[in-house]
Amino acid sequence: MHIPSLREVVSAEEWALRCDLAACYRLVAAYGWSDLVFTHISAKLPESVTGGEHQFLINPYGLMFDEITASSLVKVDMACNKLHDSPFPVNPAGFVIHSAVHEARPDAVCVLHTHTRAGVAVSAQSHGILPISQQSTFVLSSLAYHDYEGVAFRPDEKPRLQADLGNANYLVLRNHGLLTVGRSIADAFLSMYTFENTCRIQVDALAGGTPLTQVNPAILAGMADVMRVATAGQGAQLAWPALLRKADKLDPSFRT
Repeated sequence: MHIPSLREVVSAEEWALRCDLAACYRLVAAYGWSDLVFTHISAKLPESVTGGEHQFLINPYGLMFDEITASSLVKVDMACNKLHDSPFPVNPAGFVIHSAVHEARPDAVCVLHTHTRAGVAVSAQSHGILPISQQSTFVLSSLAYHDYEGVAFRPDEKPRLQADLGNANYLVLRNHGLLTVGRSIADAFLSMYTFENTCRIQVDALAGGTPLTQVNPAILAGMADVMRVATAGQGAQLAWPALLRKADKLDPSFRT
């Protein structure tokens, strides 16, 4: 399907955000975290672009993640009204979850939600994330849980999801999947990379059937400072340019 380019229609700031978000979708597909057309990544537009209104970009419902382009992303307001012509609808469950987080968290530029096999498996484990890997120590420093209430179609779930998330940047949606919150698209992606690997490691470790060694609780303190040192003070921006190069090598059409 041909999608007309929005490059000359939207501001340069919005176009840059669209390109980063489209790249994020392609990378999620490349790393095997997508679930056909059924999960979501959103990015909040800066108020300097929206005139103070709360608006965000989200995937066109019906496209695979490796098909998404900067121009195909749908811009919506907080009532799920599409703010430009698009042949695609917005997934109602995706809107409920993402609008809830953007509404409650002014710092949430990007919200990334997955249904991966390892993520759903750990979300069903009553003990949740275990402190058994270096990756888990970063997750545990900012982790919350939200109990399953069925497919998230109902707006009345939003206050409970918001309360459970609080100020955390990692959220286990029980019996459902994983969600990360980032101050940038790069932050949300890197957090999900860590979250997903935490779950994969945990599933593999538990499958071994032998007692597990847990990380000393004292090490869990101060992980934010550890992350700053580990990324040379750049956070996720240290890895994001390389990830964009990877996305370009895979298929640069996300920039259209």
